[in-house]
Amino acid sequence: MFFKKILKMLTSNSNVENYLQEGALLLDVRTKAEFLAGHHADAVNIPLQELEVRLKELPSKKIVTVCRSGARSAQAVTILNKNGFDAINGGPWQTIK
Repeated sequence: MFFKKILKMLTSNSNVENYLQEGALLLDVRTKAEFLAGHHADAVNIPLQELEVRLKELPSKKIVTVCRSGARSAQAVTILNKNGFDAINGGPWQTIK
């Protein structure tokens, strides 16, 4: 049931590509260690656990969130949208081109 909910929260690839083409911030919400082990070249790392206290660091533009599987990035979208950001879930970071 949990994974079905997460899959519902993933945004279609075309919407993610559109956001990124429009200059959206690619936000990787994995831990710093996970990020350092490998990440998308254009990504900015703010771990999910730190996101709420670091919201002021984010620009006021569209955001695509990514993580390892899509679960943490879905949680990040909820936090961001509740705080007035236009954010979508990009899912696993390795799927972003």
